[in-house]
Amino acid sequence: MKHHFEAELLAVGSWTILRLPESESLKLPSRGQTMVEGTVNDFSFRMPLEPDGRGGHWFRVDKSMLNGAKAAAGDSVTLSIRPISKWMEPDVPADLKSALAADPQARSLWQVITPMARWEWIRWIRSTSSPETRQKRIMVACSKLDDGERRPCCWNRNLCTEPSVSTNGVLDIIRRTGDVVRR
Repeated sequence: MKHHFEAELLAVGSWTILRLPESESLKLPSRGQTMVEGTVNDFSFRMPLEPDGRGGHWFRVDKSMLNGAKAAAGDSVTLSIRPISKWMEPDVPADLKSALAADPQARSLWQVITPMARWEWIRWIRSTSSPETRQKRIMVACSKLDDGERRPCCWNRNLCTEPSVSTNGVLDIIRRTGDVVRR
């Protein structure tokens, strides 16, 4: 089922993001990351929506999407999205890719787990701004994959895991406005 709505493009630091209206986030199948396809001002996209840490969703609008949608931060855009079950492959960060290349057993399981599971490992690894913690998480991920664990455990998948736009698991724009999506 497609959802049609309007939303404002927001500037958060050097990023442009789109935070879904509360009413639209509540229609999605998960408070966590959700794969969608759709259009923004008739420009097609397919990507995961990130959780905002308060029950809602958001996504980064990169330069190609801004150009395709003929929009900029501060503009209101028209969206049409629908959740999809087939997850696209994530871009594996270079440091994780190197660690997996050096660990055949971890790499072997990485290659057979679902794309959604790979997204979760990457989200967990990137959810820190500390380079030391990130490296430790990469080592832990490889160790857990070596042990046959298919997903990271013991972390809240509904938190915002992008340190560039969040603090303590909550999207920075929410911290300023106090918005909370209720369920």
